Amino acid sequence: MAISRYLHMKRHLLFLAALVVAINAVVAQQAVPTAPKTLSGIKEELEKSPNPPLYAKQILKRRFKIDTVVVTRTRIFNSLADSLAYHGKEKKVYGPYGPKGNRFLVQILTRAPNQFFHISQIFIDTSLFRYRIADSLGNAIMKKLKDGSASFEQLAATYSMGGEAATKGDLGWIARGVLLPQIEHEVMEHKKGEVFKMWSPNGLHIIRKTDEPKQDIGFALMLRVFL
Repeated sequence: MAISRYLHMKRHLLFLAALVVAINAVVAQQAVPTAPKTLSGIKEELEKSPNPPLYAKQILKRRFKIDTVVVTRTRIFNSLADSLAYHGKEKKVYGPYGPKGNRFLVQILTRAPNQFFHISQIFIDTSLFRYRIADSLGNAIMKKLKDGSASFEQLAATYSMGGEAATKGDLGWIARGVLLPQIEHEVMEHKKGEVFKMWSPNGLHIIRKTDEPKQDIGFALMLRVFL
């Protein structure tokens, strides 16, 4: 009887040991998931991951880089990065982008706001006109605006020497910190619709405050995962 009970207990313990080994194997597989094989699978798992950089490092075994992207304008973008930073959605993975052999995915990890100014400008370049002539032309433009003989848009298209001539003076929404400090200060001091004239080292600026400042997407933390 004792020997039979011993053998029964031994078989029970062996069964439990085998069960523990099997459970540990399942847990180990769950703790270290395998990397997806397809591009769509990689994008899907990155979007679901609570820590995408760690997932890229430990699971995908891919090289990655985290960039802080500054949005300076909301209409014209300097690169793909600031366009995605402004128009993209948080956590969503975009791409792939880049040339063959250096392809990468882009994920927007988080975004933060900044203050934006909407102004229009007529710019007189003093590298082309002497100060006295630029000042005289500026005064003539201000007079036309005051007496209503021409609109700001008409005068900008005719006289402005910057790229804004093509948009009838409209510079769009510009992030705080991008404008010259003295221009930014004057924009803050004036009311919506007011026009003022000021000088910079580049020339004469006739500026209209088109709208009151607003908060919009100004910064984004972006993850690039190289394929």
